[in-house]
Amino acid sequence: MSLSALGNSTSAVEVTNISAHGVWLLAHDREFFMSYKNFPWFKEQRVSAIVNVEEQSPGHFYWPELDVDLTAEIIEHPERFPNVAHST
Repeated sequence: MSLSALGNSTSAVEVTNISAHGVWLLAHDREFFMSYKNFPWFKEQRVSAIVNVEEQSPGHFYWPELDVDLTAEIIEHPERFPNVAHST
């Protein structure tokens, strides 16, 4: 028996998990973890707003309801970008 998926994925990017520690994002077979410590904008937000993510260009992600704009590099290396804006 084969358990292969039917059809093609309609989205190149999706949120795969939201936990007490952060958010997991899957994009082009790569998984990224965004901790609330480094990405405070996601903490205490509605699930519907967090899962509503668009890939504006390759490796450039945007959450329109949260007005959060991140690149794969920022997600992978938050230590290189120490100026973190805090949500209000």
